[in-house]
Amino acid sequence: MLRRPKPTDSEADLLREQEQFLTSGVPSAANVVRRPDKRRGEAGGGGGLTGSNLPDQLPSLTPAPPKKSRFKASRVTFEDEDAEERLDRHDTHISAVLSKIVERDTSSTPISLPAFTGMAFPKVMHHSETSSQFYSLCVLEPPSVSGPRLVSGHGLGGPGSSRDTMRIHMENQAKIQEMSQSEILEEQKKLLSQLGSAASILSSDSASRHPEGKSSKENFPLEGVIRESDSSGAAVLPHKPAEIEMEEEREEELSPPLAVDLLVKPKKEWVHMDKLEPEKLKWMRDLPAPRKKDTKKAMQARFDFSGSLIPPTEDLPTHLGLHHHGEEPERAGYSLQELFLLSRSQVIQQRSLALSTLANILSKARAGEFTSVLKGNVMATLLDAGLLFLLRFALDDSVEGVMSAAAHALKALLVCTEDEECLDYTFSWFHGLASFPLLPSAPEEEDEEDEELDESMKQTAKEKEERKSDHDVARQDVVKGLLKIKLLPRLRYILEVIRPSPRVVQDILDILIRIARHSSASAIQVLGCPRLMETVMSEFLPTSWTAPASPLPHSVYGFPLANAMKFLRVLATSGRHACARLLNSLGVRERLSCLLGAEPPELLLEPAEALRITTEAYRFWAVAAGYGQACNLYIHHKTPCYLHGTVSFYPSSQGEECLPPPEVSWGHVTGLQASLVGHLKGFVKSLDNPVERDCSLALIPAYLVYLEAYYRQLTKQNCFKPVDTLQELEQLTSEVLFPLFSHHVVQSLMKNLRSSSVVCNVQSGHQDPETTPNLPGLVCAGWRDRPGLVVPSSPFPLLTGLGLLVQTITGIHKGLSCKVRPPGETVCFKEVQASPTVSHNRAWLLRHEHHLLYLLLQLACKLVPVEPEIARYASLYHQVALVLLPWLLPGSEYLTHELLCTILFNKDFISEGHSGGPEAVELGELKLHEGTPHHPSPSLQTVGALLREACVQLPSIRGCFLTHLAHLESSVLVSQDALLGRNPWINSHLLPELTGPILPSDWSFLPLISLYERAGVSEGGGLAVKELPQGALQVVTHCLQWLLLLEVWREEALKVIPPVAKLARLSCVFLSSSDLFLERPVQKLTWGLFRLLTRHSRLDSLDLNIPPPGLASFQDLYSSLLAQYEAVSFGDQLFGCWVLLPLQRRYSATMRLAVFGEHVGMLRSLGVTLEQLSIPLKRFTSPPEDSLPLLRLYFRSLVTGTLKHCWCPVLYVVALSHVNSFVFSQDAAAQVQ
Repeated sequence: MLRRPKPTDSEADLLREQEQFLTSGVPSAANVVRRPDKRRGEAGGGGGLTGSNLPDQLPSLTPAPPKKSRFKASRVTFEDEDAEERLDRHDTHISAVLSKIVERDTSSTPISLPAFTGMAFPKVMHHSETSSQFYSLCVLEPPSVSGPRLVSGHGLGGPGSSRDTMRIHMENQAKIQEMSQSEILEEQKKLLSQLGSAASILSSDSASRHPEGKSSKENFPLEGVIRESDSSGAAVLPHKPAEIEMEEEREEELSPPLAVDLLVKPKKEWVHMDKLEPEKLKWMRDLPAPRKKDTKKAMQARFDFSGSLIPPTEDLPTHLGLHHHGEEPERAGYSLQELFLLSRSQVIQQRSLALSTLANILSKARAGEFTSVLKGNVMATLLDAGLLFLLRFALDDSVEGVMSAAAHALKALLVCTEDEECLDYTFSWFHGLASFPLLPSAPEEEDEEDEELDESMKQTAKEKEERKSDHDVARQDVVKGLLKIKLLPRLRYILEVIRPSPRVVQDILDILIRIARHSSASAIQVLGCPRLMETVMSEFLPTSWTAPASPLPHSVYGFPLANAMKFLRVLATSGRHACARLLNSLGVRERLSCLLGAEPPELLLEPAEALRITTEAYRFWAVAAGYGQACNLYIHHKTPCYLHGTVSFYPSSQGEECLPPPEVSWGHVTGLQASLVGHLKGFVKSLDNPVERDCSLALIPAYLVYLEAYYRQLTKQNCFKPVDTLQELEQLTSEVLFPLFSHHVVQSLMKNLRSSSVVCNVQSGHQDPETTPNLPGLVCAGWRDRPGLVVPSSPFPLLTGLGLLVQTITGIHKGLSCKVRPPGETVCFKEVQASPTVSHNRAWLLRHEHHLLYLLLQLACKLVPVEPEIARYASLYHQVALVLLPWLLPGSEYLTHELLCTILFNKDFISEGHSGGPEAVELGELKLHEGTPHHPSPSLQTVGALLREACVQLPSIRGCFLTHLAHLESSVLVSQDALLGRNPWINSHLLPELTGPILPSDWSFLPLISLYERAGVSEGGGLAVKELPQGALQVVTHCLQWLLLLEVWREEALKVIPPVAKLARLSCVFLSSSDLFLERPVQKLTWGLFRLLTRHSRLDSLDLNIPPPGLASFQDLYSSLLAQYEAVSFGDQLFGCWVLLPLQRRYSATMRLAVFGEHVGMLRSLGVTLEQLSIPLKRFTSPPEDSLPLLRLYFRSLVTGTLKHCWCPVLYVVALSHVNSFVFSQDAAAQVQ
């Protein structure tokens, strides 16, 4: 028996077994049958190959020759041809097949829509039933009807549909006429069998709608037709089959009760409808009607696709796509939660639509359209919900449409277009290129862990920032959060690789501008992002380009963009090193030469875009010239109309340090002054032309600023000729300035001074748009529609230019001081009343108005000593200077220093000191106490002498305050370099961070506070130092003299300081030392201030229940005063009155409990008499005390003898009065009972 081959057999074994099989003659288990090849014409037959037909010799084991292809000969091949390339060339891919498929032209084919039916699924018609279709339908048609009723012909849809319908109807009528009555009944039965359950539905609906057996022909034409045929002798419809009734009953058992109210009742025959889902089917009903009346109940805000708020009562049609299956289906629109959910949908269109809607909502929220109709802040709500991360994720979407919508929404969140317009509008103003960094002003939270660590162990700010999560960083600062989650590399990828549409490119450039405005650190990160700046320079600021084919090209790549140049300008504003890097490393210098060397019409761009990009190029040049860079472009191009940006800020060669010679020398600008003055004269004359008026008013301030810089630098040159210059200035004044002052257009602008002022409109009725602390902005939405500092009707740019020029020329020509006086000066001062709140939306405007007020005050400083007419308003000017000083913002430290040096301590501006002011105070005090038999010992009669002494000591008082403000010296020098145009020393055009005004509102108390911080009471209760610093007595005396002068003659200027703050600051006199308050000068001045603070008109405004600024509560300060009194007072009457003041009945009982409980020992030395106390006793005794613990302490101190009249007269009377009132009130209550 032959064995079967095994897997382990070798080739020799297989050959040996094959030979044994062939020699044995055993028939094979399978036969190979060869079928004839019909293509070769072989006859069909068995032709099988069996073992007997095999040849005797074994076949050779050499491989057979390869098969030849009949098509191979037609192909041309080469020996060195690559097989892979040949395969790719001859491979027939599916695209080759699909490309040959041509769509059939159906443009001329009429399209007809199927008729709407009440069935959930279309009726299935079999081919065998179509032959009797029209006959069965016509059975239901009465012979009396002239036209078709059921066969309407809507499905034919052709131009001759009505003709075909009538033809079919006539054929049906002829067929009916040929049929007998029995054939008609038979067709009716067939129709009912075909309808099945539909007939039962019609019958059941008819029974439910007509329970009394009445039929409605209008609702059911089928039944009407049947009954009409019955009256004409036809047979009646048979009853429903039993099977149908059983099926209906079974369906009613399966369906819940809610299915009765549904429009469509599912049946058993329908696929996958055996289980009813009422929650889904109920959406087939009609929407409920929206509410008809408004309600006071808060409702969820819903928005349409344009971002507009939809009122709850508005009924919108459903075809707008605003109704959906969310909450409140009857209300149109999408809530914020629904838009967030939709933005993460798997459907691309839904994601794009949600992001676009969010962008529209953000734009309208920035414009302030929701502030009056919505409760809460929309932007803050969206940011808290995670909008920032949602948009960042959407930027990574692979679909370009979704990415574009995300970029547009991010731009709407970060950028306010009107803010940028306002900053561009004020760029040409004096120092207009400087701006505050848009950093959040909210203080960052400090770690509790770091508070207990040593200074060397505490983490740096950078380490803390890196340790925070993305969410925490974004919650404090949106821009920092975006930088932390790698926004810049993604924006670079979108610009470089995706190359999106023009709108997306503009949105991304706007986002980059906003990030660069955030801070210098953010601008450095933008510059350091790999390939970002190179992409912007090569794609959007090329050195050469061709004219676009259309005004609105499909792509902006390869064309210069104004926004790209503005982006570079904002980056250059962040610092001189960033500007130098842009000019020298990134090729901006070549771009400037290209753009400035040609007129806008020659730039092969759309006219508006050409003008914009040329303007931005000049602005960038002005920024660079502000650092003393790129000035050689002036030599190459010689464009005098833009010298405001180059020459006006260039310093003289006389510097404190050895600097390289300037690229622009004085010889380059010598001949420009005459031509520019001629232009200025022409602009003044063109004010009479209404067409040219607005243009002239915009250009005149820039020319005035240039002339001021020219004459300021002229006096420092070696070629300066005083006589010629004086004559030139007189001619300029008579031919330009006087006509400009007296022009009726300028006079009409002065009438808008108050309405345009930010200082005079602190409590403006305008409601600011929405802002969030972590994303500050200028809030300029709607600035064109309301009066303000930057509207064309504002006089501030013109007045600032005039003030600068007048200040400079009057410094050169002293005789012009009496002749030149800008209009509106006194009006401006009289309206300065309150202090505006400091925030980003006001600070950028306030600094311009503050500078104008400073210029007018400096002009008054020159006029008051020589002009009696102006000297009448000296007190008003001094009042304005006192109000202005605590308003000045970072970057204006030089103005602060100048006001302190020139006006505040100038005796010419304190006219009361040399016009009988002290005597008037003494006479007023005498008149006040005429009828009083007992005058208190420290009377205001001594204040007159103190005021006279203070006026004499004004220079020393000024030196005292300047010494205490010496820590601002470096900031003053930086501010001076910027305002005076000392370009080599300007490091950045970004102003310091806006943390608040330079000086606090209580700056007058700074020497006292500084002394207390150095030598005051420590945490252990004792004094920090044993002896006062040298000169401390003189410092305290000067500070108290200044405070007394302000309290008597400048009370309005101190209204911004609460009375409780004044009392707390003056308490430092007692807490700073053990014997400072005993010094005679300090005693006199403190007595005078105490009498002023405790006058009858002031006591009601002194509220000790509110905490003073800088302190947690007044009670803590009072506890320190009580401890100090017990330790070092020695029964001093002044200190005693100071301690008694907070014990009035209307203040907190905690302070009285502290005296009679913890510090009861002080009652033995508190010997202030009733005559010495300037406060009425009734304020201590009325109303009766209602605190039982305090009454118990009163009673105990009286009974034990701790409190005696000879030791403490005031508190003895107070305690006795309250105890008596309580005792007698209890007796009266007992008698009533």
